[in-house]
Amino acid sequence: MSATGVAGKSTVPNARGWTGPIPYSPIIIGVWGSRQRKIQAAYQFFLYTLLGYVFMLLAILFILSQTGSTDLQILLTTEFSERRQILLWIAFFASFSVKVPMIPFHIWLPEAHVEAPTTGSVILAGILLKLGTYGFLRLSIPMFPEATLYFTPFVYVLSVIAIIYTSLTTIRQIDLKKIIAYSSVAHMNFVTIGMFSLNIQGIEGSILLM
Repeated sequence: MSATGVAGKSTVPNARGWTGPIPYSPIIIGVWGSRQRKIQAAYQFFLYTLLGYVFMLLAILFILSQTGSTDLQILLTTEFSERRQILLWIAFFASFSVKVPMIPFHIWLPEAHVEAPTTGSVILAGILLKLGTYGFLRLSIPMFPEATLYFTPFVYVLSVIAIIYTSLTTIRQIDLKKIIAYSSVAHMNFVTIGMFSLNIQGIEGSILLM
């Protein structure tokens, strides 16, 4: 699984880690999906995930050019300037927020859930959404602490908006898969609020809630 590729090494995740969902998830949706919009949902999922990954890849290449290493143990002891931290944090955020997903990058999820077969929905809810919050916890927060503090209010605002909006939207749904999709967005944004509280209770609670 892609999560194993990310978690099993002490290096900044490479293509095997975070692009794991790109090849097989759209295929599952596009080939084995049973509804009319399955091709559109597969393309939408692929493009959102790919574009998010491009920003993270550029950030990794920049880190490599500046430090000469992508070893996480080395990077955790490397001090980046505040300006660089902010730019790198934004690049990583662009990738992780798509996977959580956070508003306004959540549009692909309801379509993907509805059009995917049951196995695809299980993979989406059980694995893919967790990659985003894991990325925040493993990379963004420890590597860019000053930028994390700077953007914490921004994350709070996005998360609260997502929780309220998707919860109200969930109430209006009659399709079970859409109910799961929108409630998953609210669920994962509760996780981001706990994670960006930056205290041990909030982080442990967010890990438990994941």
